[in-house]
Amino acid sequence: MVNAKFEAQRKTIKHHWLNGIRTAEEIHKLTRIPLRTVQYNVKKLKETGSVEHKRGNGRQYKVTQNISRAIGQNVRRNNAISTRQLANNIENNYDISISHVTVWNHMKKKGYKSSIPLGTPMLTNRHIEMRKTWAQAHLNDNWNCTIFTDETAFDLFRNKVRRWHKDGDRPIRKLPKNRQKVMAWGGISKKGKTPLFCFTDIMDGPFYVNILQS
Repeated sequence: MVNAKFEAQRKTIKHHWLNGIRTAEEIHKLTRIPLRTVQYNVKKLKETGSVEHKRGNGRQYKVTQNISRAIGQNVRRNNAISTRQLANNIENNYDISISHVTVWNHMKKKGYKSSIPLGTPMLTNRHIEMRKTWAQAHLNDNWNCTIFTDETAFDLFRNKVRRWHKDGDRPIRKLPKNRQKVMAWGGISKKGKTPLFCFTDIMDGPFYVNILQS
């Protein structure tokens, strides 16, 4: 089945060719038809004098090596791109009609998955090294009268943008500390653990003292 859009493009290119405009760049500027499509059809005109679409025997696999490479380049530039956007990009740059289902099947064949990135704290290398240094310096301390406390945040709204990746290379989404959230505070020591406190206020000095007294 001939795609009406591409058939119209081929006729437009041939019209300009017959009217003396023989370079792909000039036809592209006049028509805004993708340059690759114009170059492909100009080459056919030079070789055969026709822009007729070749019809093969039986159904052919649409994702050629060049199109597969183009899909990979699009995903590397934007790993949140949808299969519909990918199909549209391919149609705009190549002289074929391709569905988002075909693109989806090709992505799976190449080992891609679509997942929500894993959240991870925004620790810098400096933070990590400082923590290691502190732990090594206090390795043999007496911890009988020490309590470790910490707080964490639960996001009220999650980022649900899915991203393409291959096995073992799932994207990570760094989480800023200041975001809309519910806070939870707790502590541990050699004698056990504290109750869990949940709050939405800012953890300042007086509020922290109030938690300890409670």
